[in-house]
Amino acid sequence: MAETNTKNDDGALFGDRTPRPVVRSVVDDEGRTLTLRTYPRLPERELDALVGMYDDFDPADRAQGIPPAGVPQIAAWLSGLRDGYHVVASHDGDPVGHAALVPDHDGAYELAIFVHHDYQGAHVGTALLRSLLARADEAGVAVRLHVERSNRPAVALYENLGFETVTTRPCEYTMRRPPADGVWTDTSL
Repeated sequence: MAETNTKNDDGALFGDRTPRPVVRSVVDDEGRTLTLRTYPRLPERELDALVGMYDDFDPADRAQGIPPAGVPQIAAWLSGLRDGYHVVASHDGDPVGHAALVPDHDGAYELAIFVHHDYQGAHVGTALLRSLLARADEAGVAVRLHVERSNRPAVALYENLGFETVTTRPCEYTMRRPPADGVWTDTSL
């Protein structure tokens, strides 16, 4: 994944919630130029566009019941995630991937990431994660996630990005990653 262009803003994970995106372009492993937009809060126009992406998801690509099936359910689910921190990958103006850090009830941040099936295997998810985790490091927050144990490629990627397994359940792992300074800010795990 090659970065071709970078623009920065002064948006922060915890402060100003105005959705001013950080925008950068990357080229995926298939040679497609993607635009990554990083938002401190998901704006309405991105929410509407993402509904279409998620509605096109194959049922086999749904993990742990998300994304939900059906346009109204997807729209409601995404509305509930709006206050999280988001990265949206687009190709030719259409969203093809989405990652979010969503504040939990205990002050921790939960990671959710989805890549459209036509873009999987081209390191789009890696680019989304790197952008999102850079902001988590800047903010000094730990990130946790749940991943199906059978999803070995995802588990390997998370481990390569510094996540550690903290809980093992029959069907899933709970993993977490400290911010760059190594200080955990969530105590719920």
